[in-house]
Amino acid sequence: MATSPRTRIVSTGMYVPSRVVTNKDLEKIMDTTDEWIQQRSGIKERRWVTDTDTTLNMGVTAARQALDRAKLKADDIDLIIFGGLVTDYVFPGTGVLLQRELGFSSPVPALDIRNQCSGFVYAISLADAWIRSGQYKRILIVGSEVHSTSLDISTRGRDISVLFGDGAGAAIVEACDEKSAHIIDSVLHSEGKYAEALTLAKPSSNDHPRLALEKPNDLSIYPKMDGKLVFKNAITRMVEVIHEILGRNNMTPKDLDFVIAHQANMRINQMVLNQLEIPFEKTHHTLDRYGNTTMATIPITFDEAVLLGKVKRGQTVVFVAFGAGFTWGANLLKF
Repeated sequence: MATSPRTRIVSTGMYVPSRVVTNKDLEKIMDTTDEWIQQRSGIKERRWVTDTDTTLNMGVTAARQALDRAKLKADDIDLIIFGGLVTDYVFPGTGVLLQRELGFSSPVPALDIRNQCSGFVYAISLADAWIRSGQYKRILIVGSEVHSTSLDISTRGRDISVLFGDGAGAAIVEACDEKSAHIIDSVLHSEGKYAEALTLAKPSSNDHPRLALEKPNDLSIYPKMDGKLVFKNAITRMVEVIHEILGRNNMTPKDLDFVIAHQANMRINQMVLNQLEIPFEKTHHTLDRYGNTTMATIPITFDEAVLLGKVKRGQTVVFVAFGAGFTWGANLLKF
């Protein structure tokens, strides 16, 4: 009896803008300090877009890098999953723009998702399900995020604006047999009662008119966050979901070779690892250099960890993320 295919990660790619914005740079435009930002988040600098960077072209660059590393061309891809918070157009989604720019010779489906910081974990789970079903054999996942153009870059908005960076990450997954390295399991959750704790409310289709130019001081055009609530829930839920996915597979934290966590706050990740009794050397961070790039943080961080030799083929790895919505989840894989 034939077994259903499994899913393995073939390659990754990433892109960050060339513009480096340090904490010292932010000291010049808002009431903050390098020490305050580092103590609060672990961030030293972040990348913000230049005049030539867009959600689309950052995603294209990351995707092409992943294709080149796998020695694949666009037509080898059966499906695109694209994620981003604030994308090139209100509609259509950027997935179809990516399909156009990569030069496919025939139509392939493109799906856009909006699961914020947990978007990559959701996308891996979805791609794995499609591949296991036999419907698709090779899928391109791209997360591309431009935050800097939506931030309140002033003392008023400093609590959020110091945290976020711009960038893109990509991964290619494909069908394999069960004996190969593969995605073992995924767990996903959401809790919408906290949706307003981390949100960008405007402009919205609920507004009449959508752009209320007569309200120049409407602060709902900027993201807002209940930092303490998000911090507390992030630690709790990330620890819970790692225990859940390991328990479902008769494993414990000691069985993990490496953890790739969403890069939102260094203190969150340290506390998660401490509660799981996982040594800090079993993880990699990009937060200090790139800030929080939302859906792109996990593929960017994983890409670096692989290139640095921290993550090797055959190792057991978990991806874990928590973000707005609230949404959270984990992927367990044998890389």
